[in-house]
Amino acid sequence: MTSSHRLSRRHLLGASAAFGAAGAASAVGLPAATARAASPAAAAGGVVPIDWARLGPYGANDAAGRRVKTILAGSSRYLIGPWYAGTYRTYLPDGYIDLRGTDERAIRLPAMAAVAATTALVSGVYDPRTLSAANATIRTRNLVRTLAARHLANNTDPATRWGNTWQSALWAYYTALAGWLFWDELDGRERGHLAAMTAWEADRLTTGDDVHLIGTSGEQLYEKRRDGTAVTPGDSKAEEDNWSAAVLSLAEAMMPDDPRAPGWARRNIELLLAAAACPADLTGSETVNGIELATWLQGTNIADDGTLDNHHILHPLYMVAFDQSLYEGFVYGLAGRSAPRAALHNINRVYSALVDLPFTAPDGTTKTIYQPGSGEIHYPEGNDWGTHFPFYFGNFDLLVSLTAQDTGIDPAAASWERHHNEEQLRMMSRFDDGRTYGASGENTYYGREHRIGAMAGQAYWTLHLARKDKLRFA
Repeated sequence: MTSSHRLSRRHLLGASAAFGAAGAASAVGLPAATARAASPAAAAGGVVPIDWARLGPYGANDAAGRRVKTILAGSSRYLIGPWYAGTYRTYLPDGYIDLRGTDERAIRLPAMAAVAATTALVSGVYDPRTLSAANATIRTRNLVRTLAARHLANNTDPATRWGNTWQSALWAYYTALAGWLFWDELDGRERGHLAAMTAWEADRLTTGDDVHLIGTSGEQLYEKRRDGTAVTPGDSKAEEDNWSAAVLSLAEAMMPDDPRAPGWARRNIELLLAAAACPADLTGSETVNGIELATWLQGTNIADDGTLDNHHILHPLYMVAFDQSLYEGFVYGLAGRSAPRAALHNINRVYSALVDLPFTAPDGTTKTIYQPGSGEIHYPEGNDWGTHFPFYFGNFDLLVSLTAQDTGIDPAAASWERHHNEEQLRMMSRFDDGRTYGASGENTYYGREHRIGAMAGQAYWTLHLARKDKLRFA
């Protein structure tokens, strides 16, 4: 990303003063007491900033790029505009915004919003119709600095701290990614908070009594044991494994010279392989990134046909949750490195199940999950999250296409990306503020708009790296 695509520090500081006078009534700005130091250190906690000059510009003018850019622009405009203004209205005495809790709603949602907003702002995709880029930057920095400061690595107040929970690795990943992208806009203290948070959550995942079988906090790595008996019936651990892997990959990419980095890298690979483990892996001879699957794996999370179950049904939405594994391509790419090949393990198997595997419908007809020539999805055993999720699938289609994991699958992933993302754009076109959803039944998750934004941000970076021939796995 060239400097012309990014807000300069001088411009941003000037905008901060203007916002304090003109915009404070509508949303939280940046209090003078917490303004950035004039010349913050280049790095904190061993973090190596992204080399934007090496990455180079990407106009997103190809067909897939235009679709993703439009989705990202709309989503980020909504999240940092109307959603932020309606959610954050006060500061606490220490100068941070009031997150109004420490649960998923309070932490994950603003962290996902920050991924969308930082990506849009530093890439030049941001749409200023609702809010200027300068004021959007102030709001985005508020999210990043507050989330990092509230993590237990930096905060001793039990009423406001978060971390060390079932899903906190994912929340830390989103926050750290947004902070890394926004590194130039953070001061030394904020950078230190990000580094400490990221390392703390990564460290939590690298030790344990039996890392082959359980996580360090007792989380089960597999739905089924090697003999096929279910440990967590109807509840694949694939998504949990690969969201834990995410923070490990980001910690290693951001802090490659940290003495703990080799341990983070090894555990990342282990969790990626556990996430996608199937019965065939237990008897095969494949070795991935130095790990012999048949020897190391102690269970499975997907079936040999590429399907998995969650919420006690065969669940396509959780099949495309392997997007988190594929995002490692851009995470390492931003650091100028190759992602581990483990991130690609069994992706082709899962994608083939979405496109080609037949299921018998209640009326006796045979259907595939992907419906030929359309953006519709067939859920063989129903979907308890709602009715409309085109971008969940379009995002996965794009990642599969860019990583060439659709070999031997017909139609190819690129054609499905067009169908699904055009349907996503149709849904967004119903509204003027950039959001996707209307009726609650379309998607019942309370972070539905934030999920779209986080996916769009990560899809954008994957496209950027791929188009610059910097998306590699080894």
